[in-house]
Amino acid sequence: MPQFEKSLAWFRRDLRISDHSALHHALASSAAVFCVFVFDTEILQPLLDAGLSADRRLEFIHGSVIELDLELRKLGGGLIVRYGAARDVIPALAQHLGVNAVFSNHDYEPQARQRDADIANMLAADGRDWRSFKDQVIFECDEVLTMAGQPFSVFTPYKNAWLKKLATADGSFFLKPYPIEKYAARLASSPASQVGNIPNLEALGFKHTNLQTLKIHPGMSGAARLLEDFMVRIGQYDRNRDFPAIKGPSYLSIHLRFGTISIRTLARMAYQTLHQGDAASGAAVWLSELIWRDFYFMILHHYPHVVQAAFKPDYDAIQWQSGEHALALFQAWCDGRTGYPLVDAAMLQLNQSGYMHNRLRMVVASFLIKDLGIDWRWGERYFAERLNDFDLAANNGGWQWAASSGCDAQPYFRIFNPITQSEKFDADGKFIRRYLPQLSALGNKHIHAPWLAPAQELQKAGISLGQNYPPPLVQHDEARKATLQRYAVVKKTTGE
Repeated sequence: MPQFEKSLAWFRRDLRISDHSALHHALASSAAVFCVFVFDTEILQPLLDAGLSADRRLEFIHGSVIELDLELRKLGGGLIVRYGAARDVIPALAQHLGVNAVFSNHDYEPQARQRDADIANMLAADGRDWRSFKDQVIFECDEVLTMAGQPFSVFTPYKNAWLKKLATADGSFFLKPYPIEKYAARLASSPASQVGNIPNLEALGFKHTNLQTLKIHPGMSGAARLLEDFMVRIGQYDRNRDFPAIKGPSYLSIHLRFGTISIRTLARMAYQTLHQGDAASGAAVWLSELIWRDFYFMILHHYPHVVQAAFKPDYDAIQWQSGEHALALFQAWCDGRTGYPLVDAAMLQLNQSGYMHNRLRMVVASFLIKDLGIDWRWGERYFAERLNDFDLAANNGGWQWAASSGCDAQPYFRIFNPITQSEKFDADGKFIRRYLPQLSALGNKHIHAPWLAPAQELQKAGISLGQNYPPPLVQHDEARKATLQRYAVVKKTTGE
């Protein structure tokens, strides 16, 4: 006999029916399971207030919700879709449906944890259970600790412990999928009033974006298509991943962010490929990237102060650029007008598509922090607004890594040279030309630093610095010296 007569499965950042932890547990322990998704106004309203009504992420979610509803209906269920503050909607819906329990998957962000705690308390006061499960990571919170029982703060030993845990225990236990179809008969159909009742984007206050033009396909089907394509290329991932003009990445990050594919599916495929000859090296590097993702979730759980402050407190003593000058520098960086082509092309890629290549994320972050002297939190917030795959844990971890203020971050004296990065990772300028067509006629030798090109070559290429392309905001060598002085306060307090 099932433990519960009726339950409610709440979908959040897990918009799929396959290998879904909370849905599996709800179905396995309940005679009937209703499914719900909430367009949470506590998340959406700040976007609208910030003028981000054309948000690709919301359009991606919307398309994924439509597909999720269709797939649930094929199994005999359906999706109840509500608009409002989730902390109010979920307890009210649970009462309306008369369910005994609400099932969801863990969310590790501080605000989400507080929301879930509030909802759990309201449900308990009403005599209902709250059940939450691990789903968006392989190992969470306290599952991978040092020998002293403490959280890791350095990635490599964490990775080694992560892999050891997967290998020494029954790896299939951690990577096993959670079956849904075998319990599908327990899915409750949506109330008649909910059939086809998914509000359109306009009703939510949002506009359509260029998501279709970018060929970003939402939902489980979009994720499956990308995974199939990537598994053919995974063997070259280690060799191709750093070159933005090459089809090297999986492009699955937005699907991982919104859970249209299971992390267990991806980790399992990578882990199994570790022993497949030529593909092994690429699979190992890609699996390492998935482990970084777990690592940053773990850091956010144990050190929630990183949302506002440096992981290493001494780094908050750094005096960043301020005032109107800082605002002007920051705006030029945002707009792709720094005068450094690789930086500008990367920012234009972000602004036009909501995507930025991982190597370029490091380059532009280093440039903002260590060439322009701008507080890393400014860049972190801009990425949070623009990235399709924005995830608080990974975004914060990446920015603090670039600022040298995070766990296992690059040393403060390691400062990317934007010119040499460009010459190394976009040697032929193919990526630069894609986003900066005004530089397309410039030769490969000078496209990485146009201001160093002879005047005759600039004229021949139709480039007028200051008119159709800006001169550099700063000189890298001088900016590097200023950064070392700025970070000297850290050296004094930490001895680094």
